[in-house]
Amino acid sequence: MAAFLDYAAEFIFILCGFISFNAAYRALENENAKVGTTLFWSILGVIFMFGKVLPYEVCGILLLVMGGLTMTHQVQVGTFAPVDQKARQQYSEKIGNKIFIPAVLVAVVALILSRVKLGELALPGAVMVGTGCILALFTAMFICRPNFQDTRHDTARLLMQVGSASLLPQLLGALGQVFTKAGVGDVISTMMAGILPEGSIFFGVVVYCLAMVIFTMIMGNAFAAFSVITVGIGIPFVIAQGGDASVVGALGMTCGYCGTLLTPMAANFNIVPTAVLETKDKWTIIKAQAPMALLLILIHIILMLTLAF
Repeated sequence: MAAFLDYAAEFIFILCGFISFNAAYRALENENAKVGTTLFWSILGVIFMFGKVLPYEVCGILLLVMGGLTMTHQVQVGTFAPVDQKARQQYSEKIGNKIFIPAVLVAVVALILSRVKLGELALPGAVMVGTGCILALFTAMFICRPNFQDTRHDTARLLMQVGSASLLPQLLGALGQVFTKAGVGDVISTMMAGILPEGSIFFGVVVYCLAMVIFTMIMGNAFAAFSVITVGIGIPFVIAQGGDASVVGALGMTCGYCGTLLTPMAANFNIVPTAVLETKDKWTIIKAQAPMALLLILIHIILMLTLAF
């Protein structure tokens, strides 16, 4: 059964590879940075499709090449044929709010599958989200009835608009694991021991919550920050002072998500939407979220002080 789940996850990654190759093929029509853009999306397709069998060193080198292409501005969207605004408006009125059904379906299917177990094994995250995306695709095709060329064309356009930011979630998740293995949490704990007043619950909670926010802003992912900051600050300076571990852990994690609202490193939340919506100001979403994020940080500190002790 474990082997079957591994194959199912690999199937989803192979589909992601095909989508990347589709963007690479479309990049051949670019006026500028044709070679770099094609190479970038081709490499990503190779990593998705063959990452399981490629040596880690090869994958690392390929990622460095992709980073170099991005840094030298060799990855560009290119020019796509503009959509007639009148036709877009008519199509929008025809479809209406049904356009949101596929997006909601991805989350609903993933949530349902997260409760499914095959024997003692939970489904891999790639299978849960991938299944939701496949069902959402067929649902969208049923609702909109597009032709194949339009679907392939817009898929490439959206992926190329997001660009290298599409890699941030995977890279930052891996970085969190590297930090944990490297003992960064222990280093932070040693540093904080010389700064925080001994036995102060208040300062321990404040520093833990703020550290979760700041480290999440750096990492772009609260999960990546959680293990490092909880080991370094949460356990020795909050839980060891008598804090309920379950309450501290739960509030620490959600407090970290306040940092997600404030950072461009959280690409899926703050960069991808601006690319898809083509906003003039790339900081629009972060600016809109900042006041609520700051308020939530304060609320988390108060809740941890009152509920955990």
